[in-house]
Amino acid sequence: MRRNMIETVMGAIVLVVAIGFVVFAFQSTTISANAGGYELKVEFDDASGLVTGTDVRMAGVKVGTVVSQSLNAETYFAEVTLSIDERIKLPSDTSARIIPEGLLGGNYVALEPGGEEDYLSDGGRIQYAQGSINVVDLLGRFIFSAAEAGSSEGGQ
Repeated sequence: MRRNMIETVMGAIVLVVAIGFVVFAFQSTTISANAGGYELKVEFDDASGLVTGTDVRMAGVKVGTVVSQSLNAETYFAEVTLSIDERIKLPSDTSARIIPEGLLGGNYVALEPGGEEDYLSDGGRIQYAQGSINVVDLLGRFIFSAAEAGSSEGGQ
């Protein structure tokens, strides 16, 4: 009987710790962190790797998140909505790029401020954007071109 009581107490402790981790994870996510921010739209030719909640960074520092994404039926570009911290004022000529975090990691949106004196406001649009780069496609092209170069040199 004593052994069952110890197992029950240990199980309860493990359950409380697990719940604590879940609460910590929800509190440390940025879903509610940008509630006071403003939204900007940007169109990318390729938004691969972006999902709702993806970081938006400037100079490596997180300044917002991706709120949503959809396909623009007229341009066939991916229209991404960003939520930016209200303390960050972005010049109207700010540019956005999708950058991989690493070889195996996800992507994030990097903002690079321009030099204009007027700023983007809520609902504004970032005009200059570069979509994500498909590393696997680049590697395939490199291998294919290297193989072609090797076969043309061998034939001479």
